[in-house]
Amino acid sequence: MATTPPPAPTPATGGIIDRIKNILLSPKPEWDRIDAEPMTEKGIFTGWVLPLAAIGPVAGLIGSQLFGYGYGVVFKPSLLGSLSFAIVCYVLAVIGVWVLAKIVDWLAPNFGGTRNPVSALKVVAFSYTASFVGGIFGLVPMLGILGVLFGLYSLYLLYLGLPRLMKAPQDKALGYTVVTILCAIVLYIVIGAIATTATASFMGPAMLGGATTAGSVELPGGGSVDLGKLETAAKQMEANANAAQAAAAAGAAGAATVKPIDPNALQALLPTAAAGWNRTAIESASAGAAGVAGSNAKGDYSRGDDTAQLSVTDMGAMGGLAALGSAFNVQANRTTETGFEKTGQVDGRMTTEKWDSGSRHGEYSTVVANRFVVSVEGEADSLDTLKALAATVNLGTLEGMAK
Repeated sequence: MATTPPPAPTPATGGIIDRIKNILLSPKPEWDRIDAEPMTEKGIFTGWVLPLAAIGPVAGLIGSQLFGYGYGVVFKPSLLGSLSFAIVCYVLAVIGVWVLAKIVDWLAPNFGGTRNPVSALKVVAFSYTASFVGGIFGLVPMLGILGVLFGLYSLYLLYLGLPRLMKAPQDKALGYTVVTILCAIVLYIVIGAIATTATASFMGPAMLGGATTAGSVELPGGGSVDLGKLETAAKQMEANANAAQAAAAAGAAGAATVKPIDPNALQALLPTAAAGWNRTAIESASAGAAGVAGSNAKGDYSRGDDTAQLSVTDMGAMGGLAALGSAFNVQANRTTETGFEKTGQVDGRMTTEKWDSGSRHGEYSTVVANRFVVSVEGEADSLDTLKALAATVNLGTLEGMAK
């Protein structure tokens, strides 16, 4: 007697919004549901990638027209330039998902996994959810760094989902994940360069459960990934996600999560005058997406004919991503005829420095307590002059706020 086959497994969601919440706040069980759910490559693209990939470009288009870019003197690109950039970014984002999925599928046998183009596309498409959603912060350019952090959370989602869906054995899963993350980073850089080049004429002048991980993986071209720090970062992000999930289940979204510092409190950290600089304007803002929020305060400063912008950003619950960044022990140094760029750990904090003597333009940023970012950018006689302005922000106070 013929029996009726059991129904195909379906996700425990009520639609695209619920799945977004699930993959961001409870990724482990959601990856299991995604793995079991029958899908097609076409369905993943039309039902997930195409609509979500549009968030960032549309938000950026609106933000560029409302607020513009820069500090002191704000540059607002033409509508045609912004629209062209948004279209190019959207197309390249979709292509990027497809390319990385092909790489994931091709790499699978090399790490004991099983080739499956649909599973590979699932891994990439749903890992990118955080990056897609974080694109909403493009509406307010001063909160753009939060969008970058959502992009880093996508690497954590990839870290969780890749071994599950591609059936890689535990002893090879970490290597598979690291190589894929490196490919994703390179692909991101290439796509960014293409997008910038393609629109220049219009715009004008990335978890293993249970085991303890130790050691490091050497990266091509120098640097390494500290596996112990990587595991610690993953646990910190998982704790934040679990807290958010518990709060949502209790009907008090955000009650148990890391609440961002009031932007007015951050604003109070910016001096009215210091190190020869005088503040000419100040503003602050806060925003949230998918249960995760952040805040920012920034001030415009002048020193003679020079101008600079000093800002403090609270990453809130996304602060665990800073720990993920510290796991990648890449020391980058680049010197040109007129300046330099440096990235690395300074006093235990991830720090970036850029200087060009020709334009007298410099940038400096440092991550405090794996949660706050203090940054300064502007024109001055030296980078030290800009760093002196950044030093007026009391890092001890920020560390105390993080506790």
